[in-house]
Amino acid sequence: MIAAGLLVTALAVSGAQAATLKIGVVNYGVLVQSSPQYKAALAALRAEFLPKQKHLAAVAKSLRAKQQNLVRNQATMTQDQVAQAELDLRERVEAFRKESAQTEQALSTRRDELFTKVQKAVAEVVQHYAVQHGYNLVLASGVIYADSGMDLTPVLLKVLKAQPPAH
Repeated sequence: MIAAGLLVTALAVSGAQAATLKIGVVNYGVLVQSSPQYKAALAALRAEFLPKQKHLAAVAKSLRAKQQNLVRNQATMTQDQVAQAELDLRERVEAFRKESAQTEQALSTRRDELFTKVQKAVAEVVQHYAVQHGYNLVLASGVIYADSGMDLTPVLLKVLKAQPPAH
């Protein structure tokens, strides 16, 4: 909506100014997801959380095995043994759920943190490129159609690939 208003305002300028108006379009989603900065952020996220996810998977497997053992051996156990084993299993399952939720929250927070940095870096590259190449307006979302000559995505992707990935 805002982009459309800016475009209408830009088009409403006098004839001489309109002739010099330079507008570009960026497919921001493609630009971000194709950037090496995004790929580096994904790799960092995987490296940071993969060990924890493997640990949680091993704990889940262990809990399933304990539950199966309890069901299988219940007939040969005393009532007290069954009650104690069930209590132990419930406590372990609850601890697993808590650890799992904490890990998921930490992953979500870290993902948001990393991707905010990537989006900011990409936006800065777009802005710098626009200023450097004399663009008056660069649109990113809400564009229904744009001539392929106005699409800055490929050239900006090259600029991003020339930069070192940020973590």
